[in-house]
Amino acid sequence: MKVLVVGANGGTGRHILRMLGESNDHQAIAMIRDITQSAELEKLGISETVLADLEDEVDHAVEGCDAILFAAGSGSKTGPEKTITVDQEGAIKLVQAAEKHGVKRFVMLSTVGADNPEYGSEGMKHYFEAKKKADDALRESSLSYTIVRPGRLSYDAGTGKIRAAAQLDDYSGDISREDVAKVMIESLNVENTKGKTFEFLSGDTDIVEALKAL
Repeated sequence: MKVLVVGANGGTGRHILRMLGESNDHQAIAMIRDITQSAELEKLGISETVLADLEDEVDHAVEGCDAILFAAGSGSKTGPEKTITVDQEGAIKLVQAAEKHGVKRFVMLSTVGADNPEYGSEGMKHYFEAKKKADDALRESSLSYTIVRPGRLSYDAGTGKIRAAAQLDDYSGDISREDVAKVMIESLNVENTKGKTFEFLSGDTDIVEALKAL
C-alpha cells in the first residue's frame, strides 16, 4: 500500500516513517513543507517525499496514494489561528483531496477530548474544537476511515501495549509517541478498525490484539 504520511517531520511522524521504512507491507511517502527536510528523512529509510503545505494546495500530494496517515499538528506554541488552518482546515482539505483522487484509507490522529471541547481548559478548547471539526468531516466523508485518539503523549520508548476503547473509563497515565505511530500503522492492517473512532493509553494488551477487540 502506498501511504502518504502527513506531519512526517513531527515527533509521531518520524516514528511512523521509521516503522514503514522497516516494513515490507507499505511504501511510505513523506509529505514535507521544506525540501531541506528530505536528507534527514532519508536516514529513516524514506526515499520518496512530496513537497506540500497544509495551508496551501495539497491535491498533488495525494495523487496515486492508497492511504493517508494524518499525524500533523500546529504544535503547542502556536495560537488558535494556526490550529484552525493546520489541524482543522488543513485536515479537511486533505480529506476532500483524498475523496477526489480515490484514496482508499484515511487514518486521522486526533485526541481524547475532541468530542467534548466545552469541557476542555481555556487553553485547550480551541484545539479540541479544531480536532472535532476535522474528525467530523472525515466521518461524514466517503472514505474508509479510522480516527485514533490518544491521551497525554510522552517521548518515552514504546511498549507495544495499550488499552483501547470507544471511550476509556480511566484517563490516568500516558502513551508514547512511538506507540501512537504503531497504532496508526496497524490501523491500516487491522480490518476491525475501519469506520471506528477510539481512545487509547498505555496498557497491558498487545496493540494488534487491542485493535482487533475494539
